[in-house]
Amino acid sequence: MDMWRDYFGPSSQVYGVDIEPACRVYDKEGVTVFIGDQADPDFWRSFLSAVPQVDVVIDDGGHLTHQQVGTFESVFAALSPGGVYICEDIHGISNGFHEYMCGLARNINAWGGPTGFQRAVDSIHMYPFMTVIERRATPLTEMTAPKHGTLWQPFL
Repeated sequence: MDMWRDYFGPSSQVYGVDIEPACRVYDKEGVTVFIGDQADPDFWRSFLSAVPQVDVVIDDGGHLTHQQVGTFESVFAALSPGGVYICEDIHGISNGFHEYMCGLARNINAWGGPTGFQRAVDSIHMYPFMTVIERRATPLTEMTAPKHGTLWQPFL
């Protein structure tokens, strides 16, 4: 928790989530620890009612698919415009969270949009053992590119 507060700066507010009540020992100025199960949507509803703004989520909690998916599904919609959602410890070729994200990523290319997903998600990046999802700073309103000219001009 101290590392993230140092990284984001002294004016940041860092919120931690853990299932172990003993982790409240890390509470201090600028750091608040919430105790709960990250796979529990009721926990996240309570958390989000207590936390005024969430700009960055770094999921380094439980590494089971239902925990990672549960956290993403509960928190991403509440992420600030332009916010970033990071889930790490995505190990293995058949990792369930990776498969879930691949399914979501297909929605970026949905035709006839913009869909609700396209309006909210700017990009999904997959790195070794980590996925980063960026929320749009402003909602996408159209899926057509403006037309510039009528002919393609090859480079000479």
